[in-house]
Amino acid sequence: MGRYVTRRLLQMIPVFAGATLLIFLMVNVMGDPVAGLCGERECDPATAARLRAEFGLDKPVWQQYLTYMGNVFTGDFGTAFNGQPVIELMADAFPVTIRLTLVAILFEIVIGVGLGMLTGLRRGRPVDTGVLLATLVVIAVPTFVTGLLLQLLLGVKWGWIRPSVSAEAPLDELIVPGLVLAAVSLAYVTRLTRTSIAENRRADYVRTAIAKGLPRRRVMTHHLLRNSLIPVVTFIGADVGALMGGAIVTERIFNIHGVGYQLYQGILRQNTQTVVGFVTVLVLVFLLVNLLVDLLYAVLDPRIRYA
Repeated sequence: MGRYVTRRLLQMIPVFAGATLLIFLMVNVMGDPVAGLCGERECDPATAARLRAEFGLDKPVWQQYLTYMGNVFTGDFGTAFNGQPVIELMADAFPVTIRLTLVAILFEIVIGVGLGMLTGLRRGRPVDTGVLLATLVVIAVPTFVTGLLLQLLLGVKWGWIRPSVSAEAPLDELIVPGLVLAAVSLAYVTRLTRTSIAENRRADYVRTAIAKGLPRRRVMTHHLLRNSLIPVVTFIGADVGALMGGAIVTERIFNIHGVGYQLYQGILRQNTQTVVGFVTVLVLVFLLVNLLVDLLYAVLDPRIRYA
């Protein structure tokens, strides 16, 4: 196991370098960041030259990238154009988005896996058809429509929740935004769990466990569910990074000052340091979560062993 983890960590190095290089190049072709600093008016040549020199934008792109990566390994993600270190923006934004993502993942696991197991064991029955139709509607409706509708009904019309999340973003205020963020993924988890349960239910090891006289609950949870969760865990693991980086719409609707909000502001203002810094951390999160998912396979299926 230790050798496998070491090998995977070493494999992450070129992936991380390639991903950050691609992001750096894409962000640098968005436009002239100096133009965004001057607002609607065009910067005079002297001011533009001073700003480019101050933020290192007067150097070749490859040199900017090497300088940036060298600073990243010392914990320096650069300085935003407003003068605030990007690491301070991360310290404020990431805890909020992590809480929001955890709420969303909890909805996916509890509701998605629960409904998937229920429909998988009752395939073809009315409850199965009803859940399938409901998940299809959730997938078809855009996230911003779901968010605005719940905000209007629960927050404005009925007053059950705050229409806008407070600056502290406590967990109780993140329940509805977390549900909105998880809605589409929850529907996919439900369908994926249903299909996996329905297929494995007819497997030989399940019939053998039933023939041995094992209690039905033990057969369902210890044998059927554990083996059926492997594709679900793969999806949820890949979804963690997508939820953290894709929370822009949800955070904008509910005025949550998290990672999505900072990315939106950075793109809007062409703040390359902020965008590249946040996306770099998201790449690291995605790589580490995928490693954790691979290790969870051995827990769910004892037949899987890593040399």
